[in-house]
This record gives sequence, structure tokens and C-alpha cells, in this order.
Amino acid sequence: MERTVLVTGADRGLGFGLCAGLLKQGWHVFASQYIPEWHELNGLMNEYSQTLHILPLDVSSRESVQAAAETVKARTNHLDVLISNAGVTSETSIATIREPQDYDEMHRLYDVNALGALRAVEAFLPLMERGQAKRLCFVSSEAGSIGNAERTSWFGYCMSKAALNMGVKILFSDLHPAGYTFRVYHPGWVRSYMHGEKNMDADLEPEEAAAYAIPLLLNDREDEDRPAMVDYEGTSGPGNYHTLMPSLYPTSTMF
Repeated sequence: MERTVLVTGADRGLGFGLCAGLLKQGWHVFASQYIPEWHELNGLMNEYSQTLHILPLDVSSRESVQAAAETVKARTNHLDVLISNAGVTSETSIATIREPQDYDEMHRLYDVNALGALRAVEAFLPLMERGQAKRLCFVSSEAGSIGNAERTSWFGYCMSKAALNMGVKILFSDLHPAGYTFRVYHPGWVRSYMHGEKNMDADLEPEEAAAYAIPLLLNDREDEDRPAMVDYEGTSGPGNYHTLMPSLYPTSTMF
């Protein structure tokens, strides 16, 4: 049976790098496209026309996510891996509390970064049920770690990632007993387009970030009972920023 994976936020940045890397490994990749005028995915299609499937998807819209699920269902009867990568931030989210807050923009960040991942799991779960791997992956951030938060601003982005982490914890409690495995991943500082322009001050090119991410997302690990955040160096565990919420849950090493 063919190995199938869906990647949200695949137009550019880490999402695009993940698609390219997975295609090279022989996966059938369903790549969600939010920006049709961005042509990198179309370039991949020239090389992987049989295994790359591009589909329009806006994770902030339930209708769009449901339509994408129907499109995938028409092409395959299963999904093995879902990588919820779509995420946004903005310059207005960096204001401290002594500055005016852009609450409308905070709502947008929360809608994409937290609720978007939940919408994707809800829509694609019937296909995941018929997959072999049953692997749910979420690209999060150290910004969502409550126990180790040191920032003095970035309310919208940090709070949305913390909400994502809590959503994953609830999904884990529900779906792990049914055979699902989870990855919560902090990719490091990637030269992405989350602000609109490519951030050349960051450390990793998207293809470098994807090369770190793919084995950590796909390989099995000994301890599947603790959905700790793992970073691009493979670091996880209690007592550092890679555990998501140790101060709120002192008896747990999960989040």
C-alpha cells in the first residue's frame, strides 16, 4: 500500500521543504496550497507528477478544509501521516502590553495556528483511520511553552501556539489509545515567510529545516506515551523549553 502524507501550509518555507523531501523518499504527498500565485509547488509537479497532489486549502475555513478532505478522499482511501504545518505571525503581534494591542490580528493568529490544526484533524480523521502509520504531526514552537516563557510581548503568536499545544494534549488523550502516535515539533528559526517577506536573519533554510524534521517526524521512538515537543536537534524532555507546560502540570512530563 502506498505511503500517503498530507502537509498543510505547503506553498513555501518549511512546508514546501517537507514536501520536497518526502517526495524524494517515495511518499505520495498531498500538498495544501493557500497562495496559488506562488509557483514553487507547481515546479515540483514537473518532477513528481505521479506522486504530488496539490489541493487548495485554507485551514482557517472549515468549508475549505472539508472540501480538501473530499478531494483527497477521491484520490486515496487512506492517509498515513498528517503534518499540520500551516502557521502565521505578524509584526503587530510583537507589541508589549504598554502599547495598543491588535486583537483582530490575534484572533487571526489563533484561528490559523491553533484552530486550523484542529480543523485538519477533524476533517482528515476518517482517512487516517484507514492508514497504517496513524501519525499526527504538529509544527509548534518554543514560543508556546508556558513553563519556560521568557518573552515580554508576542501575545498573539505565543498564546496561539500554547493553545495548539493544549489541543494536541487533548487529541493525544483521545486518540493515542486507539493506536495514533504524535509528534510536536519545534523546527528552530527557519528562513520562512511568516511575516510576508523571507526572513534572512534566521538560521536555517527551509530545505535544511526539512532535512532535520523528516526523520524526527516519521521515525518511531521508544517512548510513544509522552508527546513532548522535540526540536530540530532531537532534544526533548522535562526541565527544558521542549516540554510544553511543566509549570502548569508539575506531575506530568507530557506537556
